[in-house]
Amino acid sequence: MRIRINQLLLYVLLAWAGMLISCNGDRIFEEYQGMENLHWEITDTVSFELEPFNTENTLSTIGIKYNDTFEFHNLYVKFLLKDSVGNVVQDSLINIELFDSKTGKPLGEGFGNVYTKYDSLPLLDFKNQPIKALFIQYMRKEELQGIEAVGLKIVRE
Repeated sequence: MRIRINQLLLYVLLAWAGMLISCNGDRIFEEYQGMENLHWEITDTVSFELEPFNTENTLSTIGIKYNDTFEFHNLYVKFLLKDSVGNVVQDSLINIELFDSKTGKPLGEGFGNVYTKYDSLPLLDFKNQPIKALFIQYMRKEELQGIEAVGLKIVRE
């Protein structure tokens, strides 16, 4: 009987420790938008509305969820930030390597044929105002097969 109580206590402590470790108070924003039919059309813009926050000491990343039907080894994405009246305050072109160019193996985390690759974004620089972050596929192809979702994550360093 005493052994069962000790085992139960151990499981409860392990679950509690797991919850503490998984809590991340440094996360400011994280959201993903899935692609209909698992492809990204050239006319589709992925956008995220951000509430005002202090951008000092923050790290921003883009997350691309993709599968092995994606036909290129990299993905060019246009990254725009617009202020509350629609003015572009930041404009960048990002090259995200999704497959190793020599071996063809998928990069990032995943299992089966679905992977998620994270890449850093340029420093966000806006003065505590609402902002809109936009991602546009810049591969100049009408339809990119294999892109399942695009996400934005902002954390404190």
